[in-house]
Amino acid sequence: MVPQGHFRQGRPVDSRQPQLMSTLPSISPFDQQAIEQLRRELRLDPQHIRDLRNALLKRFKADEDALSEFTAPHRLALHSLSLFQRCDSSLDGATKLLMRTRAGMLIETVILRIATGRTTLCVSSQVGCAAACEFCATGKMGIARNLSYEEILDQVLQAGQLLATEDRRLRNIVFMGMGEPFHNEDNLYRAIEFLTSPEFFNISPTKILVSTVGVTDAMLRCVDRFPQVNLALSLHSVRQEVREQLIPLATKYSLDELHNTVTEINRRQPTTVMIEYLMLAGTNDSHDDARELAQWLRGLDVHVNLIPYNPIDDAPQLSGSDNVAIDAFSYTMREAGFKTTVRYSLGNDIAAACGQLVRRENREIAKGMDVVGIVSQD
Repeated sequence: MVPQGHFRQGRPVDSRQPQLMSTLPSISPFDQQAIEQLRRELRLDPQHIRDLRNALLKRFKADEDALSEFTAPHRLALHSLSLFQRCDSSLDGATKLLMRTRAGMLIETVILRIATGRTTLCVSSQVGCAAACEFCATGKMGIARNLSYEEILDQVLQAGQLLATEDRRLRNIVFMGMGEPFHNEDNLYRAIEFLTSPEFFNISPTKILVSTVGVTDAMLRCVDRFPQVNLALSLHSVRQEVREQLIPLATKYSLDELHNTVTEINRRQPTTVMIEYLMLAGTNDSHDDARELAQWLRGLDVHVNLIPYNPIDDAPQLSGSDNVAIDAFSYTMREAGFKTTVRYSLGNDIAAACGQLVRRENREIAKGMDVVGIVSQD
């Protein structure tokens, strides 16, 4: 259950809260077969189930309110995750939710309250990440475990409930949290199906974005299955040797293959592909880098998103570009005809501490479970 109100940064959730998940039977609101069996067993009108789903998944009512008119609330387990800790930024409208899986591992979900009034939710698809990108704290975790589609959806549900207490609506969902989404393809697709289904969350597919380091075959499968869902490619360099240093998975997917894939995506879907480019001083931020990026992107329907780098302890050799370099890079891209924005991250004051906490706790749990370095289901 999402608690009411705000907690101080880093303060664990009050243990006196009722722990509904530990006492209720395990019928998930997303288990369609089990819900239908329950409906027949109790001889409920189908509208009774629809009313529950609408209250919980579209209006994001609190658990007690959503269940207040349901005939058998004790038969349901609304959440597959428990809220471990909430961290609120003192600088902006970001909130990081640390959630614990039933296997005991922690994941991160981030609410971004944009100044324009839009609210974006950044969800995780895995515990850890096997992509092991040089610049990413999650990739340094040393483990990668897939989240179930119920665990992905519960991040949306609990964040939506929290936002409902603030009279805010959840507008955008981005798969940019922990994990490479296309390493958990089946659960990603099932989650998207529930998110876009009129019977469940009823979120427009155009409000969903999946970010990948470039798993090309999965990118094409995603476009074919969800042609209106947006894709983002974490590119970061168009020099193969530099990209391989930053993204080890780049050894499997060449820049030529990535270019052909984006070309094909442009042919198959109406939406523009987001190109994410992390600005790293002395690594990929020179005028030549910008010129080569513009040349590589020529002919593609893309939106370039330049991302200032937030340093992590595990990559002391990397440092972020200064504002002068970012502005110059952005100018070059715009002059080349590409729509270009600079993403200034929210929640910088809460990102590092929480990320380190997740990494430390998860590695200890993984050692005890003998799962270090593997991908598996919780």
